[in-house]
Amino acid sequence: MAATTTTDVKPSARDRILDTAFRLFYAHGIRAVGVDLIIGESGVAKATFYKHFPSKDDLVVAYLDRVDEVWSGQLHASAAAAGPEAADQLVGLFDALVMACRRDGYRGCGFINAAAESEPGGRIHDRTVAHKTSVRSWVAGLAREAGARDPDALARALTLLLDGGLASGSLDASPDAPAMAKTAARALVDQAVGVSAPRP
Repeated sequence: MAATTTTDVKPSARDRILDTAFRLFYAHGIRAVGVDLIIGESGVAKATFYKHFPSKDDLVVAYLDRVDEVWSGQLHASAAAAGPEAADQLVGLFDALVMACRRDGYRGCGFINAAAESEPGGRIHDRTVAHKTSVRSWVAGLAREAGARDPDALARALTLLLDGGLASGSLDASPDAPAMAKTAARALVDQAVGVSAPRP
């Protein structure tokens, strides 16, 4: 009997639903995409869909969990690639913004988009707030490690800059916006940690 290879393994019904939702929600928005369309394009029965996701909100939260996994992974990888110094990592994480804005089909931050379509205090809005809080907390940790005088203030400024870059990349598609955001991040970090002259 031949050994099973990874190409022989088909995605589970749940993964097919989530993959389809990820593609459609990001491209068209949460409200514009109905459950019936996701069921049809994922090739599952309606009963199978509701077994895994009893409501559309359950699916949206699972979609946002995946967005979180992907985007946070990209941020952490870009920071790590900048080297061992926390100050450099605070600037290096903006390389994730550069890569995101260059991607075909880029439509901004999935979390900001979802928040714009959701009611404050609801599950979807709360999941968005939790993601943004988690990213800011991670950045604040790097800021403390870098020796910033006010790590929380620096983290707030950098994440606002990051969110602004994500929005700009979608609104005006300016190719220099991510690079300008990274340059501004370097100036903020250098000022916060007491570097007298800007570094390249």
